[in-house]
Amino acid sequence: MANMGFYDKHNMVAFLQKPSGSEEFHQIVDFLTGSHIRYALTTNPTIYVSLIEQFWQTATVETVNDGEQQITVTVDGHTLAITEASVRRHLQLVNFHPNGDF
Repeated sequence: MANMGFYDKHNMVAFLQKPSGSEEFHQIVDFLTGSHIRYALTTNPTIYVSLIEQFWQTATVETVNDGEQQITVTVDGHTLAITEASVRRHLQLVNFHPNGDF
């Protein structure tokens, strides 16, 4: 597994706009705008760099009882367990499955 670390290009938001001069991308923008992943691409919460750095400095990966992997972190003194299910819930991807099923 690759080393986990903080990179300043993480957490970038997508802007789904159709500027003139890029008409060849309009169909892609239309698809993403209507997609179930739109929220995950375009939400722009305020996340302080200090919190992101704490996350990556304390992140560890472990396998829990059901075989699912989870990331455990400590941010501002709070220990958090992050699973695939929690990421799906917070990015509103609850009904999205990687194999294409809904």
